[in-house]
Amino acid sequence: MSRSKKKLTHFDERGNAHMVDVGDKDVTERVAVARASVRMQPATLKLIATRQAAKGDVLAVAQLAGIMAAKRTPELIPLCHPLALNSVDVKLSLDARRNSVDIEATCRLKGRTGVEMEALTAVSVAALTVYDMCKSVDRGMLISDIRLLHKSGGKSGTYDAR
Repeated sequence: MSRSKKKLTHFDERGNAHMVDVGDKDVTERVAVARASVRMQPATLKLIATRQAAKGDVLAVAQLAGIMAAKRTPELIPLCHPLALNSVDVKLSLDARRNSVDIEATCRLKGRTGVEMEALTAVSVAALTVYDMCKSVDRGMLISDIRLLHKSGGKSGTYDAR
């Protein structure tokens, strides 16, 4: 079936939402990588880099928030399966050229369904945490470029963003 003819899997034939039954799917190694950016004023980035933000170490707190969020994805996103994640890795880096904090999350498990939503939730919540911790000095921060970069495992195979 071509991609344009695929149907949405979270709706039954009557259009009612339902959780997809993954019981018959093969258990495979599943990996997903997502990314997000938070752009800000140069002075805000400097506060983060020097760990001078009033609320504390922005990068450490945002990293922890991202990890915690990935683990709670099914509580936040309707119809997501609760997953036994094998690992969640959240990395934050500073880009002085773009005045941004870049966030990348990698989620892994051996299971019957993918971990794309967990990786996307991790970067989203980490980005929101950066915003929350710095909003007192820069309400104009821009959270952007939230996207899936990679997914592998399962019947649909590998996806890599172009």
